[in-house]
Amino acid sequence: MRVCLACVCVFAFIVTGCGQQPQSEWQRQQSEIESRVGLTLDKTRGVPLAMHAFLWDMPKGSDLHVHLVGAVYAESWIQAAVEDHLCVNTATMTLEAGNSKTAASCKAGDVPASKALSDQHLYDQMVDAFSMRGFVPTPGVTGHDHFFDAFGKFTAADDGHEGQWVDEVARRAAAQNEQYLELMVTPDFTYTATIARRIGWDPNRSFGDFREQLLAKGLRDDVAVARSYLDNAESVRRKREHCGEANPDPACSVQIRYIYQVLRAFPPEQVFAQTLLGFEAAAADPRYVAIDYVQPEDDRIAMADYSLHMKMVAFLHGLYPKTHISLHAGELAPGMVPPDGLCCHIREAVEVAGAERIGHGVDVMYEDHPYDLLREMAAKHVMVEINLTSNEEILGIENEEQPFGMYRKFHVPLALSTDDEGVSRIDLTHEYVRAVGTYSLSYRDVKDLVRTGMEHTFLPGASLWAAADDFGRLVSACAQEVPGGDQPSDDCAKFLRSSEKAQAQWELERRFRVFETRH
Repeated sequence: MRVCLACVCVFAFIVTGCGQQPQSEWQRQQSEIESRVGLTLDKTRGVPLAMHAFLWDMPKGSDLHVHLVGAVYAESWIQAAVEDHLCVNTATMTLEAGNSKTAASCKAGDVPASKALSDQHLYDQMVDAFSMRGFVPTPGVTGHDHFFDAFGKFTAADDGHEGQWVDEVARRAAAQNEQYLELMVTPDFTYTATIARRIGWDPNRSFGDFREQLLAKGLRDDVAVARSYLDNAESVRRKREHCGEANPDPACSVQIRYIYQVLRAFPPEQVFAQTLLGFEAAAADPRYVAIDYVQPEDDRIAMADYSLHMKMVAFLHGLYPKTHISLHAGELAPGMVPPDGLCCHIREAVEVAGAERIGHGVDVMYEDHPYDLLREMAAKHVMVEINLTSNEEILGIENEEQPFGMYRKFHVPLALSTDDEGVSRIDLTHEYVRAVGTYSLSYRDVKDLVRTGMEHTFLPGASLWAAADDFGRLVSACAQEVPGGDQPSDDCAKFLRSSEKAQAQWELERRFRVFETRH
């Protein structure tokens, strides 16, 4: 039943108009509700299990920083390896192709992956190698090394399982009351890399000329590969979740878009070509909403070519302005690189490449003129995707050393995300528990993090909120509504139909209403 807040207008507002009173009344009601629910959250402080139960049930909106292959748990990789008759190099714990695609036939020194199903020691070794489970740093092997090495150990089982992985991540999200994901993926780009190598890199050639050469050589052939990648993955996901059938699984309700991730630790000709392919894929298929650069930021090539990469993004974004930009930047810590290597990655991502979101952003206080940068990010509403656990595992940065509090102090938009929940063996609820426990967040603080994530999705359409990152006033078409109501007015309903983003935000508010009624 729709509540008409306009009916509560009183005489004092007649002189200035009653337009703002409904929103003010809604804010008053929200304050009372949030205070009450906040008391429930406060009772869980110091009791992590109770806090986990509360935050598991709470709507979490979106997870905007998720690498698909890194989100898959080690147990799933082992099962896929068994199904594909792969082998395990027992010296390195790396999956490898066998001598047969129909039976486990392994070269000397390898054993069938299926052996892990009857050998608990081998199974445990594989889980530990594919993830951060039980990892303890040793001389010469840091968390950074083990984390990134894990990907090379299990990805031989990736081929053909993308739909299973999307389903796995969607099911985990649905179970935690998440409703939207942006998954980072890298479809096969073998042909693009091949023609890039054949043409080669010429620093005196313009980006425009190189682009034309790549297109002339057929780079767009890999756009069809990128489309097919999603078609196949989503078909498998829908079938596994019974979407469109009489009794669909709850995971069907999780909305998913994709970010095309570019591998930056390669020569410039390949990085430019793959970046171009990402923009082309997004232009041809609306399921790809953005591009991002991945691989370790402290990699030798990634460090040396960082400024060049930002210029590549800026140039191509000028030609493909509808594609969004989210960039890993500042995923660095003192000691990982020389001090001058911390000077300016976040700034260049924002000012040169035009990033709308920053992934990690850990070294912000080591950048040149950090306070000016924080103010600029706040003014431009550049959101930071906060990955508390992976920042600790990869960078050794935790608690107050993470710039979470500094970003909040300067009103830079923030949202929590998981990064690689399978490798880290976490989920999004874990990140909320960690944030609330470490930074003494109130229920309203947590709710603002959730709303900020939904505000900064790359879904098309206008926001439900009248001003960016201000969750007190709805757009004029819905100004007299209770957000998330079951029967919005005709004007509000028309607005919602015009915007996928606003629809998702309205659904989030509906979920908050349900949650807050129970608590």
